[in-house]
Amino acid sequence: MPWIDTVAYEDADGKLKRLYDRVKGPDNNVDNIMMMHSLRPHSMEGHMAIYKYVLHHSGNTIPKWFLETLGVWVSSLNDCNYCVIHHFSGLERLLDDDQKSQAIKAAIDAQNFDNAPLDDRQKVAMEYARQLTRDPGGMQEDIVRRLRDAGYTDGEILEINQVSAYFSYANRTVLGLGCSTKGDILGLSPNKSDDPDDWSHS
Repeated sequence: MPWIDTVAYEDADGKLKRLYDRVKGPDNNVDNIMMMHSLRPHSMEGHMAIYKYVLHHSGNTIPKWFLETLGVWVSSLNDCNYCVIHHFSGLERLLDDDQKSQAIKAAIDAQNFDNAPLDDRQKVAMEYARQLTRDPGGMQEDIVRRLRDAGYTDGEILEINQVSAYFSYANRTVLGLGCSTKGDILGLSPNKSDDPDDWSHS
């Protein structure tokens, strides 16, 4: 049970019901992280908008599976098992390579991405995400230069920044309110990236 009251799908009405209908998956399932916002639907609307635009938007050029990898990495650093479980399931589906995805997960679990089957530029992005998560006040411009030198455009650096920042927000929503995976369908996400207003989970 979460640490605050939440409103179940079948008990929702008005704006909350309309939002639930936008974000729901099969059998009217609403992810628990979204239900955490049910007493303040406007904050659910804001959360879902930034999630969709940061992680599931056709304007991104970094592969979605790697953005999910960054999310799993940040969530692991923050000890947020809810987001690790959910987004690793999404990563597995997107990557469609069990051996590689399991090797990535093992490296993340060990908090040693050097052992992950990632290329050098992806490892620089993982280092950026680690620094931003663990020591945001200690960030220096040098890490951005390293991302550029690795071949990322400034727009892609922004993508890495926003995904890393979003997951720390999501992790704190989950950890601060006692959100669990009980009743969730793992690995669903708003996959229609070409339509930023389609929030449905599949």
